[in-house]
Amino acid sequence: MAGSPTGIGPDQAAFMAARVPSFTDFLSAYDPSMLPLANLGPLAGSGTAADVIKNLPHATTIVAVACEGGVVMAGDRRATAGNLISKRDVDKVFRADEYSAIAIAGTLAIALELVRLFGVELEHYEKMEGRSLTLEGKANRLATMIRGNLMAAMQGLAVIPLFVGYDEETRTGRIFSYDVAGGPYEEHRFHSIGSGSVFAKSALKKYYSDGISMADAALASVQALYDAADDDSATGGPDLTRQIFPVIVTVAEDGFNALSESECAQYAQQVVAGRMTLPDGPSAPLRSVS
Repeated sequence: MAGSPTGIGPDQAAFMAARVPSFTDFLSAYDPSMLPLANLGPLAGSGTAADVIKNLPHATTIVAVACEGGVVMAGDRRATAGNLISKRDVDKVFRADEYSAIAIAGTLAIALELVRLFGVELEHYEKMEGRSLTLEGKANRLATMIRGNLMAAMQGLAVIPLFVGYDEETRTGRIFSYDVAGGPYEEHRFHSIGSGSVFAKSALKKYYSDGISMADAALASVQALYDAADDDSATGGPDLTRQIFPVIVTVAEDGFNALSESECAQYAQQVVAGRMTLPDGPSAPLRSVS
């Protein structure tokens, strides 16, 4: 760059000089306006603004199931704006890094921004430190980012992610949920977030068993999403006409894997076919105490 004896402009120099392992912290110091919601003003006092927020697209139901060899995460495809369906084919489940995945519920635009920033955060740390964060470290870093969105959440722009990963130390799949203040909570066996979560978790109580295989965990996840869609209008069920099916990913020893559209379709079609004879889904076997 002209006028610079080193040929490095001020922007490049700032990036090269920074040795901060957190990309979010670096961005806060370098240019806070680039952070999500940095320029958000007071909205809660305005009736018009409150109506706008209420009618922004919202992502809904996600489920996660710990299973033999890792963890499965699945999400429906519907986004709602108030009482309307705003999108039918939203992706809500994403790769965080090689051994973790993140899914979103809440205000869609803010959630997508948070997911992108979290992915950069993990990659930045690995480049700065020469190693990856532990799974708990990743979960805690996400908690800090959610906490930074607290003011917006109190005004109605809440984002609630679900984070899963494969723990290379314990060789198990683990699940972490959050509240709007960023509190991380480890969930065991299975969990669900979003508007249909109460129905999805109730269904998973029937379908889950200790030591469940990854294939059965994927099937149980789609069954749970179907049950959620059956009782929650904001959750979308499999759309055979439009060929829109839940997104399913796995995280295991061999890393993150997103199932293909045809694989997701097979699980969804199996569930729909079964509901033709059992509309309420398969029943869990009762075991009497002798």
